Amino acid sequence: MPHDLHSSEADEGLALLIDKLCRTRSLSLGEYERLIAQRTPGTARELASRADAVRRRVYGTKVFTRGLIEVSSFCKNDCLYCGIRRSNTSARRYRLSADEIVECADTGYELGFRTFVLQGGEDPFFTDDVLCGIVERIHAAHPDCAITLSFGERSRESYERLHEAGAGRYLLRHETASPTLYRRWHPAEMSLENRMRCLSDLREIGYAVGAGFMVGAPFQTATDLACDLQFIERFQPEMCGIGPFVPHHATPFSAFAPGTAELTCYLLSIIRLIKPNVLLPATTALGTIVPDGRERGILAGANVVMPNLSPVNRRKDYDLYDNKICTGEEAAECRGCLGARMLSIGHELVVDRGDMAPLPEMRLPSGA
Repeated sequence: MPHDLHSSEADEGLALLIDKLCRTRSLSLGEYERLIAQRTPGTARELASRADAVRRRVYGTKVFTRGLIEVSSFCKNDCLYCGIRRSNTSARRYRLSADEIVECADTGYELGFRTFVLQGGEDPFFTDDVLCGIVERIHAAHPDCAITLSFGERSRESYERLHEAGAGRYLLRHETASPTLYRRWHPAEMSLENRMRCLSDLREIGYAVGAGFMVGAPFQTATDLACDLQFIERFQPEMCGIGPFVPHHATPFSAFAPGTAELTCYLLSIIRLIKPNVLLPATTALGTIVPDGRERGILAGANVVMPNLSPVNRRKDYDLYDNKICTGEEAAECRGCLGARMLSIGHELVVDRGDMAPLPEMRLPSGA
């Protein structure tokens, strides 16, 4: 951490910021930056304690599961950090058939999943007709379930068709709210403006929308992360997926150090305090950089985990970053392992769609 516990004056100043954040759910850009840049182990513990209390007030000790189905490792984009970028000629490409995707959902339903997340690279094969057909089949077979899509940037008309077919949620991480940093991470044909257009369209159409960003990625500063927090505060996504940057050996960013669990969990706590009822995953990337990463994420304020329902023989090929965990486990084994992990920290996986809860009246303790 940048500062240690001997800096009592800094700790006192950060304590005031934490109080303000709990009271107003809002800080200025400079205040967010200070909270990040001057963090100490003490402020991390305080933020996690406050975030945990807020999450328990809204969701108790429930942890929601999303059954992740990784449908394709083909991608037309060339993002510099991603292992399935189109320039990676060593990537092993695959594409699940419609029947395989529906079968994964059927298996997940039997295991107790009530939300399915269909995720893939921006693969031109998955036209609106193809994807709508798959969504309609899953929706018809499991009308009590939520269907979440994560297929990147599409047209407004595409998002509308998919929503009408039965998809109610859409995950589209903004990656960074800094235009300068966005340009450093992406090819010239991609833009932060278009990414934000997509998020706006999704919100207007009626999706529950998920945004999110990388932590500890190349060239990222405390100011950049403060911009991300301000964007989350302003946009108020129903879901927010953040995870540490994990390098992939076949990308231009292969030599950069990964992000840390410490900073990721610190930011999870802040996001929980910005939006007390947000659906906040403890991501696979967090579990990849430290063995107990997902447990740390839950204890810092997260309340969602995403076990993998993809066919085991395909999981290693959805290779976004190096050393990804759970690539060899069957779906039942993966869910059982996560259930035991959650019980070990006093939480429980529940059979539930895991919709965002209404925001209760949050009263501060008397005298606060």
